[in-house]
Amino acid sequence: MRIAHTLPVALLGVTLALTACGTSDPEPDSGSGTEPAGDGAFPVTVEHVLGELTMDEEPERIVSLSPSNTEMLFAIGAGEQVEAVDEYSNYPEEAPTTDLSGFTPSVEAISEYDPDLVILSDSAIDTAEQLDAVGIPTLVLGGAADLDGVYEQIRLLGEVTGNTEEADAEAERVETEFNEVVEATLAELGDVDLTFYQELDETLFSATSGTFVGQIYDAFGLVNIADQADDDESGGYPQLSAEFVVEENPDLIFLSYGDEAAAEAVAERPAFDTVSAVETDSVYLLDADIASRWGPRVVDFAEAVGEAVSETANQ
Repeated sequence: MRIAHTLPVALLGVTLALTACGTSDPEPDSGSGTEPAGDGAFPVTVEHVLGELTMDEEPERIVSLSPSNTEMLFAIGAGEQVEAVDEYSNYPEEAPTTDLSGFTPSVEAISEYDPDLVILSDSAIDTAEQLDAVGIPTLVLGGAADLDGVYEQIRLLGEVTGNTEEADAEAERVETEFNEVVEATLAELGDVDLTFYQELDETLFSATSGTFVGQIYDAFGLVNIADQADDDESGGYPQLSAEFVVEENPDLIFLSYGDEAAAEAVAERPAFDTVSAVETDSVYLLDADIASRWGPRVVDFAEAVGEAVSETANQ
């Protein structure tokens, strides 16, 4: 069983929010709802899910309750300003992980860290209003809907933390490196004519091309078999049947959960030994965090996908 690009064990579940597959901090694929503002000086006003947030001074004690945003904060040089992060913010290693919940945040628990800025996902809007009531500035960010949303959120966090130049540089780096990975893969292979299936959990939930994670694969020209099973009720995350997967016969299968044993078990499913991805040993195990968080490590995700595509196409 081939493992795609060994990545650091460390993504809020854009892809996993509806699948309960147990990875970090699921958040909806709802778009950032934000626009950067200001020039790095304070006071600065930014737009977020709840409207406008004005910071009179550079924050010195930030509490981040979203793994994706935690990764962005450290990537833009704001790590020393981060006082505490939620239980699923496990990357980078120096992040001050606590038992704070990003799903059901406690105002009392958050207040113990005396924050001058709290960053929440848009699934915790009620908590944001409670924090505002006790005078704690709160920034609410939804899941990035696309790569442009990633770059916007990186820059917005730079504005609100006083790290504008670093954030601009990081957003440019991520965009440039992502594009380089895709371009190098396509230059090597030409037009890619491969189908794939990403399995989010053992119950065969998947993600369509309309989701954030689906767009990563689409950048490589891969055809997503889940698109045919999408409907208005799935929200971009349809649950497929084993029979459907076998019939569609994908060239690659990506698992964004479990371990090598889970990947090996795919071949043991009834009729899966006839699936092209199994026959050619093209079942790839992804790092669950990297494959479900938007942020700086989308480059790592692209590298893993690019390597898998190259290996499969060159067989």
